Amino acid sequence: MSSYGYGGKSLKGAEFSNAPPSFRPLLKLMPYLWPPGRPDLKWRVVVSIIFLVLAPVVTVASPYFFKLAIDRLQGRPEDIAIAVPLALIAAYGIARILMQALAQLRDGVFAKVCYHALRVIAVETFHHLHAMSLRFHLERRTGGLSRTIDRGTKAIDRLITLAIFNIFPTILQLAFICALMLWQLNIWFVLATAAMIIAYMQFTFMVTRWRMHIRRAMNESDNEANTKAVYSLLNYETVKYFNAEAHEEARFDSSMEKYAGASIVTQTSLSVLNTGQGVIASLGLVAVMALAAIGVKNGTLTIGDLVMANGLLIQLFIPLNLLGTVYRDISQGLIDMETMFALLDRPEEVEDKPGAGPLMVTKGEIRFENVVFSYDPDRTILKGISFRVPPGKTVAIVGPTGAGKSTISRILYRFYDIQSGRVTIDGQDVRDVKQDSLRAAIGIVPQDTVLFNDTIRYNIAYGRIGAAEDEILEAARLAQIDPIIRELPAGYDSTVGERGLKLSGGEKQRVAIARTLLKNPPILLLDEATSALDTHTEREIQSALRLVSANRTTLVIAHRLSTIVDADEILVLEKGRIIERGRHADLIARAGAYAAMWNRQKQAAEVRERLQAVEGDPEEMRGVRPQPATPVAGAAE
Repeated sequence: MSSYGYGGKSLKGAEFSNAPPSFRPLLKLMPYLWPPGRPDLKWRVVVSIIFLVLAPVVTVASPYFFKLAIDRLQGRPEDIAIAVPLALIAAYGIARILMQALAQLRDGVFAKVCYHALRVIAVETFHHLHAMSLRFHLERRTGGLSRTIDRGTKAIDRLITLAIFNIFPTILQLAFICALMLWQLNIWFVLATAAMIIAYMQFTFMVTRWRMHIRRAMNESDNEANTKAVYSLLNYETVKYFNAEAHEEARFDSSMEKYAGASIVTQTSLSVLNTGQGVIASLGLVAVMALAAIGVKNGTLTIGDLVMANGLLIQLFIPLNLLGTVYRDISQGLIDMETMFALLDRPEEVEDKPGAGPLMVTKGEIRFENVVFSYDPDRTILKGISFRVPPGKTVAIVGPTGAGKSTISRILYRFYDIQSGRVTIDGQDVRDVKQDSLRAAIGIVPQDTVLFNDTIRYNIAYGRIGAAEDEILEAARLAQIDPIIRELPAGYDSTVGERGLKLSGGEKQRVAIARTLLKNPPILLLDEATSALDTHTEREIQSALRLVSANRTTLVIAHRLSTIVDADEILVLEKGRIIERGRHADLIARAGAYAAMWNRQKQAAEVRERLQAVEGDPEEMRGVRPQPATPVAGAAE
């Protein structure tokens, strides 16, 4: 697996590969430029191709009209019929206008095709990313992934503009120029032009490859400096805590020094490229003009032929001057597109079976039947787990870190497929129903509630997109967060900040509860919903959670055992196996692993209460020491 966890290769390796770029991305792009069921876009493609061919034709024709006009103007003034030269000059002007107009018309007509393809590919990629398994999203790096998508979609526009609308017209223009020279001049003009073009291209490609290595170093330095700056600002408080401003500035300055050095070399190499191109182009122009001058001297050519040869080469130099940039951008664009298409080609780990139907929830009974699951073949997490959550009842799962508690919630949501056994809801195997219907039937209040950087109203309404305003307000009221929201200056329009950081832990949990209430699912999953909260906030949240779970099939993954004493059944999980099960009182009476966990947590709670009661009095605190607990099979997570 790559460092970025997708596509079978690292982003950095693809981005800066030295291997010749593959043209497979262009072949994959073609169906998007000729979309089925869109005759309007296909018509635009045809018209654009016509304009693309006509543009180099009129580009080459304009010097020819100018040549004819000059030849007509030669001789004694009284013998010249001015109407013909003027008509040819007018034709030359019209050709110059058409040369620009056709290129702009081509771009304008094709724009809708280009951006339709870009939009479709971007949406397909976005859809594919959401269809990927949780394993993929736990391994990937968001920054690298978003950069791949961003560069891949931009590469589409760049490749169409450069490869189709620059390289291809230039090749056509060169072919027309050689044909015109062969017809009007002679083979030596064609050979001289071809020699100049070959030398120009070889030099440009050689220097551009060298410059790509230099630009790689410059980009890496730029990325390094940007990363250090972003991380430093994101960790602003930490920098202040440790008086590390000077240290951060020194690290940033070091990266900027590397970037400045690489930029200087990049600029110098650009000067070398431009100078070399200018020398080769000038030598080629001199050679062609010398041949024309000799032809005029010998009487085999006219002054108009000399002017035409000059005009043809001058027009050819315009696209050739951009050859280095075009070559570099096309190479990078092909690599960027190949990386994005590799991401699109990555298969989904969890897919709906062909013909899968929706989950039909009648009672809401959950069953795990001898479930075996592992993230990696060498490490089995769940080892034959079997239990039942009766309709409308609450079952809690407790156990030490790594026992597999959170894995059970992920399997129930079908973020992963199990290796053996069955997970059913009302007798339906979750692998046989559509994933969207399965997840629509389950509501979750997670341990770490991550909110969108939007308004509180939006985050609550996310539980059921399109919910009415009064439904949103009722969900907030039931979650006991409505009074808190109304005290805010902007009320429900208050933004929660990145990942909800403007809200406290308890407030975020209440938003999560309101969101789940609005969703109104028949099955509820509480995944350590209060483990990160203080005791006072936990008690307040518990009353809201009891309201949410009323008359719902509820599976609770618990850290604090005090929150599950009323559960209909408690499962004690250890090393992927259920070692105890029963109600709270029964498990306490059994004096096993659960009872030991309960005693430890009870003792820790008593210590906290005594510490809070004495309010930090050193004399009192000296007598408050937690006693060592009896060793048991793992502590609660």
